[in-house]
Amino acid sequence: MKTLCISLLLLMTLPATANSSLPATRHIAVQGTAELTTTPDIAVISMEVTSMQKSALEAKADVDKRVNQLLDGLDDFAVKTDDVTASNLLTEPEYIYTDGNQQQLVGYRANRSLKLKLTNLEQLNQLLDYALSVRIDEVQDIQLQSSKADELRKQVTAMAAENAKTNGKALANAFDAKLGRIYSINSNSQRQRGGYEMIQVTGARLNASDAAPGRYLQATVSFNSTVDAVFELSVN
Repeated sequence: MKTLCISLLLLMTLPATANSSLPATRHIAVQGTAELTTTPDIAVISMEVTSMQKSALEAKADVDKRVNQLLDGLDDFAVKTDDVTASNLLTEPEYIYTDGNQQQLVGYRANRSLKLKLTNLEQLNQLLDYALSVRIDEVQDIQLQSSKADELRKQVTAMAAENAKTNGKALANAFDAKLGRIYSINSNSQRQRGGYEMIQVTGARLNASDAAPGRYLQATVSFNSTVDAVFELSVN
């Protein structure tokens, strides 16, 4: 009966580990999962400035002016100088096609991308309003993060490993076996992107029935981990 039980156990675990290296002895392959959710305290904001002018020099000057205006006002926000990055400025000619299918130069377009990290989310709405006031054309993305990300990743991985051991013991006990030494471990941890439910270039607010004016929907950041483990089995 014990031999039959072990054979059934191995068959049950085979699909999850068919492509992995397994020991020649009795074994069990299990998976553990875990997730932690926290409130973000950092926002990484990506913006873009674009200008269309008659000459490349005029387009560049306009973009530089607006970027400098943004940078000059960041002292009022929880943004460190080291947490601001800007791409190189790019310029290119802009053409249209006439009715005769001929190319016609209409001007030059310059654009520059910016990324900054805000460490006080209560200032997010104010910062977006300020950016738009100095003619930052587009708020491309807002990524919400946690300053405790490294600590949470380690914690959630440990939780997934413990879950794998618990699952392995329970399954082994169900077949009158005991969990033996660990043979192999494979983990995969990742952070799920957090974001506000509503965010637009214009900084649009929620309806009054949803929240107080000037506030955005609360968001969370989730950390999850999956641990695949192979244990040897001992039979009573």
